[in-house]
Amino acid sequence: MGRYTGPKGRVNRRLGAMVFENTGAVKALERRNSPPGMAERRRKLSVYGEALADKQKIKYYYGIREAQLRRYFGIAKAKKGNTGDILMVMCESRLDNVVRRAGFTSTRPQARQGIVHRHFQLNGKTVDKPSMFVKPGDVITIRKRPNLQRMYRDTVESSNRQPCEWVQFDAKELEARVVALPTSTDVSLPIELGRVVAFMSR
Repeated sequence: MGRYTGPKGRVNRRLGAMVFENTGAVKALERRNSPPGMAERRRKLSVYGEALADKQKIKYYYGIREAQLRRYFGIAKAKKGNTGDILMVMCESRLDNVVRRAGFTSTRPQARQGIVHRHFQLNGKTVDKPSMFVKPGDVITIRKRPNLQRMYRDTVESSNRQPCEWVQFDAKELEARVVALPTSTDVSLPIELGRVVAFMSR
């Protein structure tokens, strides 16, 4: 099964969180916070339902498939340390997320599309895999094509970039430098990691 391409506003409303950042999806949640098909307020979920919803938030927010999330979880579980924190650091370290965090694009789907279309370079080499993991010292730039430089400069100038301490961004040069690995405190997604780990360990 491929990535979700349906109405993003419905997903935001169903999960009660801003997992999709495009204008329509944001307005849909702001306008009506109840799930699709419900005129009343949100019903309280069971423990299982809450854990499933948190897992779904991770998948939609980072644009990853179930198999990818399971693979990340297996890697995180095999490492020493807090499994939930390691899992989220892996998700945050994906190239498409870093492109979004830096401010090159307004949403993660836009970042994935740009990477797949070979608009970006990592350490001077053109890349086309959004799932690549970055590391401290990596530098992300736009390919030296006037049309791409112009398009992304317009996006950067019009976007409302949120501060990101582990990514330094030079808007003039259109260059993002990863200065550190993200930590669990850098994750803005409202989820309970403990129950996600318990759910995926079943």
